[in-house]
Order: sequence, then C-alpha cells, then structure tokens
Amino acid sequence: MTPGGRSRASLPLAVTAAAGALVLLAAGMGAVVWADLSLPERASLAPILEPKLGLVVALLLLAISGLGMLVAALHRRYVQVPARLAEDAAVLLQEDGKRVLESVGSPETRELVRQFNLLLEQRQALRADVDLQISEAKRTVEEEKNRLAALMSELNQSVVVCNLDGRVLLYNNQARRQFRALSEAPGAAGGGELIGLGRSIYSVFERNLIAHALESIQHRLRRGAAHPVANFVTTSRAGQLLRVQMAPVLGARDGQGVAMTGFILMQDNITKSFESDARRDQMLHTLTEGNRASLANVRAAAEMLDYPELQEALRERFRTVIRDEVEAMSERLDRTASEFTDSLKVRWPLEEMLGADLVAAAQRRIEGAIKLPTKLEEVDESLWVKVDSFSLLQAISYLASRLSDEFEVREVRFRLSGVGRLAHLDLIWSGQAMSTETVMNWELEPMHFAGEVSPLTVRDVIDRHGGEMWLEREKVQHRAFFRLLLPMAAPQEEVEPDMFLRGGSRPEYYDFDLFSWSEKSQGLEDQPLAALAFTVFDTETTGLKPSEGDEIIQIGATRVLNGKLLRQESFEQLVDPQRPLAAESAQIHGITAQMLVGQPTIDRVLPAFHAFAEDTVLVAHNAAFDMRFLQLKQARTGLAFDHPVLDTLLLSAVVHPNQESHRLEAIAERLGVGIIGRHTALGDAMVTAEVFLKLLPLLAEKGIRTLGQARAAAEQTYYARVKY
Repeated sequence: MTPGGRSRASLPLAVTAAAGALVLLAAGMGAVVWADLSLPERASLAPILEPKLGLVVALLLLAISGLGMLVAALHRRYVQVPARLAEDAAVLLQEDGKRVLESVGSPETRELVRQFNLLLEQRQALRADVDLQISEAKRTVEEEKNRLAALMSELNQSVVVCNLDGRVLLYNNQARRQFRALSEAPGAAGGGELIGLGRSIYSVFERNLIAHALESIQHRLRRGAAHPVANFVTTSRAGQLLRVQMAPVLGARDGQGVAMTGFILMQDNITKSFESDARRDQMLHTLTEGNRASLANVRAAAEMLDYPELQEALRERFRTVIRDEVEAMSERLDRTASEFTDSLKVRWPLEEMLGADLVAAAQRRIEGAIKLPTKLEEVDESLWVKVDSFSLLQAISYLASRLSDEFEVREVRFRLSGVGRLAHLDLIWSGQAMSTETVMNWELEPMHFAGEVSPLTVRDVIDRHGGEMWLEREKVQHRAFFRLLLPMAAPQEEVEPDMFLRGGSRPEYYDFDLFSWSEKSQGLEDQPLAALAFTVFDTETTGLKPSEGDEIIQIGATRVLNGKLLRQESFEQLVDPQRPLAAESAQIHGITAQMLVGQPTIDRVLPAFHAFAEDTVLVAHNAAFDMRFLQLKQARTGLAFDHPVLDTLLLSAVVHPNQESHRLEAIAERLGVGIIGRHTALGDAMVTAEVFLKLLPLLAEKGIRTLGQARAAAEQTYYARVKY
C-alpha cells in the first residue's frame, strides 16, 4: 500500500483505538474505586448508581464521540494535510515553473512549507544559471542542427534513416509528404501518417525486400566495395511505384572491420514517369501497327491506278479505298495523340549489378532457405547484368526448391557467361530428366517455396527482364540445366575506396539513441517506460453505452517517443456512426450530424488507426471506455487491438491517492498542463499525452519504471474495477 493509502486507512484505526482506550480507562477507574469500597459501602452505593447507569453510559458515549472528532481533526491536520502537501511537492519538483506550495495546516506545517518554498526559489535561481550556461554551450550545436535541417528540407529526394530493426530515427519533409501521399492514394486506408519517429519502416516496405537489400550491402562491405549501396524498385500497398536506394550507416571501425548500425533510404515515386513512358510506347505502337495495314492498302490501290487500261469504275473504287484509308489513318493519329490507355503492362525498371554478386546471393539464398548445397562452375567475374535482383532471386530459388522437392536433386551448380548483349545464367543439376510440360507448369504457377508466397510467376519475372528461359540437357554428363537469358550492362568503373573505409575519420554530427535500440534486447513488460513508443488516443461517441449500440464518431491520436510529444505525428478522423446522433451530444463534443455526412465508416477508419498505432503501447484517459468500443468492433473488422494499454486515470490514482478528483481537467490543473481543444478527440489526446509525460517521473519516484510495474500498480487501484 502507498503512503497515501496508509494515511487514509489509519484514520478509522486511530478513532477506534482512542475510543477503546477511553472505555478501558473508565472501566479501570471504576474497578479501582469499586475494589477500594467496603461491603457496607458497596451495598449502600449500588441502589444509588443503578438508576444513574444510563446517564453514565450516555456520558461515556458523548466522551467517545468528542474524542473521535478530536482525533479526526488532528488526523486531517497532522496526517492528511502533510500527505497531500507531499504529493503537491512531488509535482512541483518536476516542474520548471514559478508555482509554490500552498501554506496550509498547523503552524509547524506552515513553517515547513515556507522553508520548502524558499528552497524552490533557490533551486529556480540555480536552474536559471545552469540553463544560461547550457544555452551558451548549445549555441554551436544548434547552428549545426539548423544547417542540417535546412539541407534536409531543401532536398528534392525523400530521405529516411533507420536503425537495423527498421525503426525510423530521422526523416525529412519530402519523405513525410511522399508517404502522406501514399496513405491518401486510392486503395490506401488513409487517415494517418505512414511514417514517424520510432515507427517501423516495414509498415511501408516489405520486410523481405529490406532484408535482401541489407544482405546485399553487408556482402559488399565484406568484399571491401567502395560504395556499398543497394537499389530496388517496389510497389506500395496503394499500388504506387517506388525506386529506392539504400546506403549503410557505418559505426566505428573495430578489429573485424566496419559494422553497420543502420541504413538510409532515398525514395523516388516513379509511378507517373513510368505511366508516361508506357503511354508513349503504346502511342507509338498504335501509330506503327495500326497504320501499317492502311499504308499497305493505300500502296496497293495507288499501284493499281497506274494501269492505263483500268476500268473507270475500278479506278473510282481504288480512289475510294485510298480516301477511306487516309481518313482512318488521320482519325487514328488524332485519337492516339489525345487519348492514352490506362490498362498497360508496367515496365519494371532494372538496376545494374555485378553478375558474380548475383550468383553469390543466389547461393546464400538457396543454401539458407532451402538447405540445398550449391557449387560454382565457370563464372565471368567481369560481367555486369541489369536485373531486379529481388524477384529474380525468388525465381531462381523457386526453381531450385521444385528440383529438390519433386526430383530429389541434392546439389545445384551455377554457370555465368556473356554472349553478345545477353548474359547466360545456368542453373545446373544431375538426375532424372523432366518433360517440357513440367517446365511450362513451373513457369506459369505462382511462386510458393520455403514459407514465401509471391503472386508472380517465373514467366512474369523473365518477361520483366525482357529475357528468355528454357531447359537444355547435357547427355554426355547426364545433366540438365535451366538457361536464363538476362540483359547485360556496361562494366562499372571502380573508384578509390572511401576514406572512412580505409580507417580515416568523418565529421560527427549527432548521436541518435535509436541506433542502439533493439527490439530483441528485452521483453516488452520489462522495458523502461521512457524507452517505449506510445500512441495516446481518445474517442468521441454517440453516447456512453458501447454495449447498447453507441458508436464512435471521431478518433484522435498522437504519439509519444523518447519522452517527447510528437505533435506533428497525429491521427484525426470523423466517423459515420450509421445511426442517428442525439442533438444534446453535440453540446459536449461540438460534432453535429451534418459534419458526419459523407465521412468513412468505422470499417475503413479502424484499419488506418490500427496501422498508426502498430508496435506501440496505447494510452488513454479512462481507457476501459475507449477500449470497449474498439473491442466490440473486432468481429466486424477482423482487427484485434491487443496492444498493451495504460490509463492516465489509474496512473494518477497511483501517484496521488489522496486527491479527491482524477478527472482529466483536475489532473491537468494539478500538473500544470494547459487545456486546449477539450472534448475533441485530438485535443483530449494531446492533453492526455502531456499529462502522461508529467506522470512518468512521478511514477519513477515510486519505483515504477517499467511497463509491467505500471500495469500492475494500476490494476491495484479502485478505479480499475470499473467496467463498460
């Protein structure tokens, strides 16, 4: 039990003890006097006392009541008031403002308050002096920070920096605008940011794609490459085409070389440019193929007109053919120039890659995922290819998996050579021969292997590269191989290794805490509260009875990371409740039925909010109420909000058990938090987030520092019993 809880529990005990002591004192005094009387005195006194016994009991009860009131008054003055002052003092010690402790209680307590306020004034003066020194020391750092911010904001390319767990620790405005556009694209959930500090980049990019690029960079680092970068092209969940370049963030050099501590992603949305290229290609195709037949007809008719003995009727007929074909060509030209088809097959951009690196990556993938041994035959180390390495490696691994599963192949070999402008990549094996029909089936089936599922087929991947694939047999050696024809690229020029890779130094700008944050370092329940990411949210509803049909009409949320409120990373969305809205409810939250017309339903809003809150701890005030609304929608939406949950109402009761009110307004006033936008979902979420940040150091003072400790303490409070 907390000290405040013990102070409240001690009051009835103190009153009971005082009453018992008075009764025992009266009984003892009566027993002593009675024992001192002689038998005649007792006999003469008994008739006198018996009629007065009721009066004696009444006087005793009156004395007990008076004593109880006296003890209660003393308890309030000397126990409860100091306990409340102690809670207020703990709040003031966490603030930087000029508030002081209220002078209440006994003269001794008032004197103690006066001395405490003097200490507060001295501390504020010392802090002001320290702040002055710190601000002077930070001046140069702030200048560097502003230069970096200006540089990042002026970049036309979006930049995102992540640690090795994929947590975002830096991004620029261009990246925010780009990812916001992706979230608002047709087919996207919408309503919230896809990117934010501490959020996972895997909410935007496929995890396997990032892992493949990281593996490629690490392999190039081990080979001592000058610029170990990886390039890939992918589609967003909304169908946007993104070209991404990944570069490593390198740590300090040790005995084993330079280690990666994170990675940088530079993205370009190339959807429009590729749509434009595809439309241009289609236009040229229409002009050439569509007009070819017309030109042939015109040429044939013109040749027939050269015959002098041609009858006039046939001559007029050929002239008509020429006019019709010319008009058709003119119409086709106008239509092609003004209209473009949207149903085109998208050309996939390819990146240049050293062929030997592609083969090495294929070996690692097959041996790691399929557990199938690999070997090399002739591999041209100087050959460069233009490929989409991610999808191509999927295709090669899929073929190796089918060979292993269906033909019990125990080893595959690779051969790479160049012929003209094409590279020949051979996947070789020994064993049972297969039919052409089997090869065709493998080419046309979606690729499923080793737990990976892809909607693409091998034929899709080959067509994407503009190449070919066929089966050949080596009868003398009793072997067969798949030959993949891939486009070759011009050899890239090797440059002098970077100074840092040779052991030099580079300028040091910042120390990002998230570089050292690993999800695997400790369990969530044991993690410090200050190290977690939080989504603080609130809902506005049609009423207060979720189990009786009331619905959500607005969701607002913000994020807290590393002890900071990220105001720019917010979620706010009105919701069509699909039921009438009571007019009196608008007086509370200001949302009218007209404002909800045309808004998305909860089926569309909850997936967006679920994505916004992914991998975070949920925080709300009176969270049981809001969570009940979310839980009732689980069957309808298929979304389980199984996040850990913290409630600022319960946490306030933990740190301030002697306070009479734990309403959000009362807590905010007690902690010095300003209230703006009350009774709007986002406004309440912002206030709750600031209150939560104020409660964290107060919880730490009580020894509550981890998520598990906070949840356990909250469950012990009286308010945790409230159900909805």
